[in-house]
This record gives sequence, structure tokens and C-alpha cells, in this order.
Amino acid sequence: MSFETQLSQEEIDRLFREAGTTVPEEGKAAAKKSFSYDFRRPDRIPKEQLRSIHLLHDFFARNLASSLGAYLRAYVVVHLVSVEQLSFAEFLQYLPTPTCISTIGMKPLEGNAVLELNPSLVFPMLDILLGGTGKNAMKEFREITEIEQSIIEGVLRIVLHDLTETWRPVSEINFSIESTETQPQLIQILSPNEAIVAIGFEITTGENRGMMNFGIPSIMVKMLGQQFEQQWSIRRKTVNEEEQRVMQRIVNGLPMTLDARLEGGTIRTADLLQLEAGDVLTFDIPLSRPVSVGVNGRCKFQGEIIVTGKNRAIVIGGREEH
Repeated sequence: MSFETQLSQEEIDRLFREAGTTVPEEGKAAAKKSFSYDFRRPDRIPKEQLRSIHLLHDFFARNLASSLGAYLRAYVVVHLVSVEQLSFAEFLQYLPTPTCISTIGMKPLEGNAVLELNPSLVFPMLDILLGGTGKNAMKEFREITEIEQSIIEGVLRIVLHDLTETWRPVSEINFSIESTETQPQLIQILSPNEAIVAIGFEITTGENRGMMNFGIPSIMVKMLGQQFEQQWSIRRKTVNEEEQRVMQRIVNGLPMTLDARLEGGTIRTADLLQLEAGDVLTFDIPLSRPVSVGVNGRCKFQGEIIVTGKNRAIVIGGREEH
């Protein structure tokens, strides 16, 4: 027994016509909600999550400035410059050659990130670590030697330690150095078209300034999903509460000056210069009028002068209205 498995052109046309006339209204409404999809970049993450990454690494930049400053024993400033998605090929294209670029492990996640230090940072840091001031670092950059790589790994470990601590509320990721190269083209951890979240930092050490670039595959960030934003919002709340408690402890111990002022009277400069002992000044202010109470020179309260024994005091009546 045989079955006909091919349709004629007429039967095909009839099926398409019938399908076109029986599309339900729900399907039409769904079709209107369609959106464009880039099949070349299936691992792109939403802008909302990019903003969360920006806030996370802005916090990291502040911590890194303190850590590097203590390690180098020099004044260090770190600014977050950009957070954007690029293809891996574009990311490598923007890096200088030669440079100091490392493949970073992300245990327990499978895959690697990339960390790059510009030569304009590497050589001044090497000079400082070897006992110099960093001012006489060479201007014509070259490939760093194996000995210099081992020295600069101390700086990289500081960076990765702060990255690990920054990402801890989001996920327990252990960032570690796996290999270091001087040519960006030798880093082949991703295919050229795969998306990567490129995070750029500007680091200033004394008179020297350069870029540090951190790249993490977008697919890994996307894997964390909603957990990333939730944990970061909790982290921000926790950090804000901790900062408030620290500030409260500092403020509680600060001494302040409290004074009362009877304001309103005026006098001409010529009369003020002619004042002598025994002269009486009239302020023309009723006794019922409250006086201003100042804290460190700024009026904060209103009060009334009273007598307690042999001393005069102020009864606070309310806040000063501005």
C-alpha cells in the first residue's frame, strides 16, 4: 500500500488561503506586540540590568581606590567610565598593543573573563613597586617581561579580590588569574561575535593616568538573571544603612557650640565707635519676644531666657523657621 506524500501547487495555495482567513483575533493582537530580535546577538542583556552592573562597579571603583592606594603607598583615584555591550572582537580591537591582558577564571562558573591594564598604568606601577616615584616611567611602551609580569600580578590580585567581594552578594564567584599575555589577539576565550559586557575604569596614580578594562561574557551575566538585580538592590540598602550607622556614631561624638542671640537692635557705625564704659543701649525688644538659639553659628531653634538660681538659661520653644 502506498500513500501520496506530495501536495500539488493548487493544494498548497488553498491551504495558505485558508490559513490566512482563519487567523483568530488573539493571534492578530499577539502579532502586533512582536519585537525585533537580533539572531547574531542572542545573549544581549537588558538595559535595566546594565544599570545595575553600573551601580555595582561604581561601588567597586571606590573600594579599589583605597585598596590600590594602600598597596602602592600612593594616591590613587579610580573612576568608572563606561559599561556597554560589545562583540568580543570589538572589545579586543579597542585595546592597545602591546598591553597587559589576563584571562580570568570565574569558579564555580564555567568560562572566563578578561582583565586588561594599559601600559600607561603598568609601567608607573612597576616603578613605584620597585622603589621609584612613578614619575620617570618610560613613555615608549614595550612588552613587559616575565619578571615584570610576576610583579604586576600583585596589583591584579588586589583588583580581583575587590571584584570577588563586590560580586559576593550576587553570586559566590572566585575571580582568579589563569594566564597573562601582551597581545590581545592571543586571547581566544570567546568567538569574535559573542557579546561581552565591557566595563572601563580610569585609574590615576600621581601624575599618571590610564585605563583598566574588564570584560565578562554577557551570557554569564544573563544566567544570573533576576537574582542579580534583587541582590544588588539588597546590597545598596544594606550599604546605605551601614553608612548611616557609621555616620551616626561619628556625629554623636562631635562637640558643638550652643549660643542664644537677641537680634533686632541696630546702631549707626559712628555711634558704635563713640561708645564708652557706662553707656546704655536700648534694643526696643519686648521681653516676651523669643530669642534665636544657634548651633555652631547657625540658627536652629527659638527659645525664652529664664533664670535658674544665679544662672540664666534658655527654654527651647521650637525650631527656627526659615
